[in-house]
Amino acid sequence: MSLSFEGRVAIVTGAGGGLGRAYALDLARRGAKVVVNDLGGARDGSGASLSAAQMVVDEITAMGGEAMANGASVTDMAAVEKMVANVKERWGRIDILINNAGILRDKTFVKMTLDEFRTVIDVHLMGSVNCTKAVWELMREQAYGRILMTTSSTGLYGNFGQANYGAAKLALVGLMKTLALEGAKYNVHVNTIAPLAATRMTEDLMPPAMLEKMGPETVVPASVFLVSEEAPTNVILNAGAGGIERAYVTLTRGVHLSPEELTAETVAARFAEISDRTGEVVPDNGGAQAQMALGGAR
Repeated sequence: MSLSFEGRVAIVTGAGGGLGRAYALDLARRGAKVVVNDLGGARDGSGASLSAAQMVVDEITAMGGEAMANGASVTDMAAVEKMVANVKERWGRIDILINNAGILRDKTFVKMTLDEFRTVIDVHLMGSVNCTKAVWELMREQAYGRILMTTSSTGLYGNFGQANYGAAKLALVGLMKTLALEGAKYNVHVNTIAPLAATRMTEDLMPPAMLEKMGPETVVPASVFLVSEEAPTNVILNAGAGGIERAYVTLTRGVHLSPEELTAETVAARFAEISDRTGEVVPDNGGAQAQMALGGAR
């Protein structure tokens, strides 16, 4: 089976280099018209230039594809809305949104200022919210949409010195889970990728020998699948260096306590039993978790 994107229109944020560029090029090779969005700033978000985005557009047009460059900051809702309006005017629809733009401002929490925390939240979380909000109604109206959020191992599992980044990245998983439910009947699928890739964002975070195995091209197959017509919804895939795994938010069977037993001391005494992962489940939604608790209480 060959995944074709003929007739599809995709917006990829942070596409001037690294993963975003790799996504844009692969989608274009498969027939998509691509909006290459990139502020063109430094890794910490400072500065702006359209040159990186335009270079990717030039690559796409050189291979016979169609693309347009856009320098909107994902944190600027007015600029994002203008980008979406321009794309709709030029190509009539928007089928795919890959929320890939990001910055890093790593410090231990004790040294991190609240401004450094908020700035990372604004780009990763609110930037994805802004772009998704701008295309959401259009995708519902056309009864087709594929949206990809970008989480991280930091968000899923934690990493030292990245409290701001981790908070933003796990928040995107929660956003995905709710939007997947709300978009289902409109054929709008929402998924999340946790990439492990050698990019400007990770160049000084991992040993060179490891980075050599983690080119952006090792993440592209999983991400492209998650925005294809055949894509599932409400899925988290980890990808990089040839490995592709699925991540879940699971729930243990736990214990159910009578009113008389319901004390902190009982929780302490039975904590190992509560933590036992035998027979753990993945609830379909928050209500399913509540039903488990209520069912056990009867």
